[in-house]
Amino acid sequence: MFTGIIEEVGRITRIATNKGNRRISVSSTKLAKELNKGSSIAVSGVCLTAVEVAPKSFGADLAQETWNRTSFSRIKEGALVNLELPMRANGRFDGHIVQGHVDGTGKFLSLKPIPDAEDYWLEVEIPAELSRYVIHKGSLCIEGISLTVAKIEGMNVTAAIIPHTAKVTNLKSLKLGNAVNLEVDLIAKYVKKMIGAKPSSSLTLERLVREGF
Repeated sequence: MFTGIIEEVGRITRIATNKGNRRISVSSTKLAKELNKGSSIAVSGVCLTAVEVAPKSFGADLAQETWNRTSFSRIKEGALVNLELPMRANGRFDGHIVQGHVDGTGKFLSLKPIPDAEDYWLEVEIPAELSRYVIHKGSLCIEGISLTVAKIEGMNVTAAIIPHTAKVTNLKSLKLGNAVNLEVDLIAKYVKKMIGAKPSSSLTLERLVREGF
């Protein structure tokens, strides 16, 4: 489990394919030294298992599902990726609950400075099937970053980015149209399932909140 607080920006140094199997190699000067073979690490929001570990890099295999569902099938060698180690049992939730299970990809639209401020507006287009889980002031994980939704216009979602986040993540390296990994709020998915499980009952979101879900 992760929290969406990025600890390092790594770089994809290799994407290798062998008989249909794919492996990515990632440079990491900080977090690689904390990994062992078999360790989990979130790479731009995708929970992967380190199968090769060196002092300043690691390698991870990509399942076909991961390749199809995430941005990895679209990125190239040299791309910057956000890295986060799993949360420790005695750690704090600085962001929100992030599983590293990407629900789909969105499209990067812009990262623009906010007038008369040091912050930025990040705008991303999300797929229609994920829009039901995204609410104003709710949590959304974009490229592994825990963010709060500030504005929703159709399928376009905007979040405010503080200077620190812009500096320590890969956001400034993204180009118009780049695919970005999205993980919606876990609680929203459970609420949707519970409501959908009893369509003929009076089970509503308001009732779930009232009854202390």
